[in-house]
Amino acid sequence: MTVSNDLMELKEEKILEKYPLAEAMLEGFDHTPRIAAKREPDRVLERSPGIGSRRRFRSTTPGLVTRTTARPEGVQLANRVLESDDDALTTPLQASVLRALRRALSVAQVTSDQFAEQSGLSDLKRSNLAGTLDASRNKNFQDLLSASALISLHVFANMTDFLLAGLATDAGETEVQSGEVEEILLDNDQLALHGALWELDQEIAAAGVSTDHDLIGVVTSFCEQLMEKVTLRAEGSVHLKPFTDANYRVEADDFEITGFTPAARARSTTLTMAFKKPEEVVGNHIAKYQAMKLSKMLMAYDFERKLNPFAELGGFIFTFMGDGKPGTGKTTLIQMMAGMINDYCSNAGYAFRYQNLSTESIDSYQGKSAQNAKAFIRTVTDPNVIGFGTIDDIDQLAGKRGDRQSSAGQLEITAVLMESFAGANTVVRGNCTFGMFSNYPENVDDALRQRAGARFLVDGPQTREDYIDILHLLMGKNHSIPVGDHELFEAQAIKKAVAASYEQHSRPKEDALIKVFDRIHAQIGDMDTIAKLGTYLKAIQEADERFTGRAIKNITDAVKVRAMDFELPDEWMEEPDLFLFKNYDTKKSMIAELAKPITIEMVIQEINRYADSEFRYADKSDEVAIENAVREMQRMEEAKRRYVEASRP
Repeated sequence: MTVSNDLMELKEEKILEKYPLAEAMLEGFDHTPRIAAKREPDRVLERSPGIGSRRRFRSTTPGLVTRTTARPEGVQLANRVLESDDDALTTPLQASVLRALRRALSVAQVTSDQFAEQSGLSDLKRSNLAGTLDASRNKNFQDLLSASALISLHVFANMTDFLLAGLATDAGETEVQSGEVEEILLDNDQLALHGALWELDQEIAAAGVSTDHDLIGVVTSFCEQLMEKVTLRAEGSVHLKPFTDANYRVEADDFEITGFTPAARARSTTLTMAFKKPEEVVGNHIAKYQAMKLSKMLMAYDFERKLNPFAELGGFIFTFMGDGKPGTGKTTLIQMMAGMINDYCSNAGYAFRYQNLSTESIDSYQGKSAQNAKAFIRTVTDPNVIGFGTIDDIDQLAGKRGDRQSSAGQLEITAVLMESFAGANTVVRGNCTFGMFSNYPENVDDALRQRAGARFLVDGPQTREDYIDILHLLMGKNHSIPVGDHELFEAQAIKKAVAASYEQHSRPKEDALIKVFDRIHAQIGDMDTIAKLGTYLKAIQEADERFTGRAIKNITDAVKVRAMDFELPDEWMEEPDLFLFKNYDTKKSMIAELAKPITIEMVIQEINRYADSEFRYADKSDEVAIENAVREMQRMEEAKRRYVEASRP
């Protein structure tokens, strides 16, 4: 792999120099817990020379009584790892864990040293050691020490997780997880690493690890939590700028440090679903066409630049919502799209990761549902893979704010999805896409639903020809019944069908929107200028206050998708050298040459498509609310009647 020019290589000799110190940390050190509570059994073992098992003396000196009475713990993490099963010999996985911890500790210290040189912390340390540090610089000194501690913790957790990623995949899923990470100390980088290693030692002991399988699960879970908490602490710190502005690389491990972004290994998920071919999807013409285009768009992602030309040029669909009645083909659409991306990635040698967020992610423990949702987002958005994430039956999974029926876990998932799909820290690289699917989109929180940049109406077979095609397809081949007067699958000719489907949106379909459209058309005539289109949009907003600026953004994004209304040639997918393996600028220029100009018809059709969906959701939502209110009133009326009858003498 070629190294980008903006990557600063961490020298191998510098890393190797830190090995003795890292090994000393793993072999043993004393640590007094300051934040976290001891999680081991009450029986105390002597684990460090000079540290007894009796209680420490409680000082009666005024002022000292308020200090912590926790005794220093002899931390011997290497022994803890080796004692994690009953085998007298060190297993390959145990050795791999220790080597990963040593390597990660060394790289963390080298990175911290680099930061110290770039930020001026090294000079302040020397002045402090010599006793010449000016009091006015003490605050800056402490802030830089805290920043250095955050960097050390994140790099340590990030690289450990990275190095153990392959082992975690081989070991399979495990139910053993680390508890909450608490001992995050920011006095300096050395104390920070001591605190992290002490707590990791505690977690391995408390989890009752008895197999290599469980050991990997606890360590990787601990690292993921540590990264997450450190990242939150690092937000808004101006002292971290020298670290976040520079990107580092460890060549021997193919490991890159890009600020506080986790660097997961580019490994694929094993898919066991039954893939569908495009010709096996009957009806749903626009949804099928856009899914096919999006599958090829993802493949344009450049792994060196970590960016997709479609994301820069416009027209990339980061989030979409597919809605329709039960049995109209949402699952089939997922199977088709996942199958296409999987085939393209297999041909190009890219890692493909598919993940579905299911109702199993909702947990009764506070914060666990959010943690599951964040893990889902992190898995799919990994910049080293092509990702496809789905949220089936999102109305059941993500709670609607203000709805008393929504559980705390559902509301946690809603908050995570909203932040991840269009939050302040959301970065759309163009390597992944998320699809939300629902039979009842009106039950999805309005703000979350509006974060779906594209709308796929999954309405299934519609015409006589569609029903003949789907009957013939599902009947299979074990029959000799003649087809009759019908050309099989001619109605599914995608370009012809899509053109007809788009044309239908030249006028709205929902009654409430038709009234707005006709009224504005009567006032201003044909909508052939941006000013007239803006007048139409304002009228829609007056009819439905939920039609906000985000709706306009989604419409313009959809228009840009239409401008990119072309499929990348199949031969570009089949022969990667023609397109996929070219550099970013070449791919960008090849795509730009295929782009079409935006027309007024495109804009009107996309306004109507989006507004139709919002009015459809609003009407259903209001109707459901009215029906529920009427039903409640009827129940109360009947209850009152029975109460009066029962009260009569």
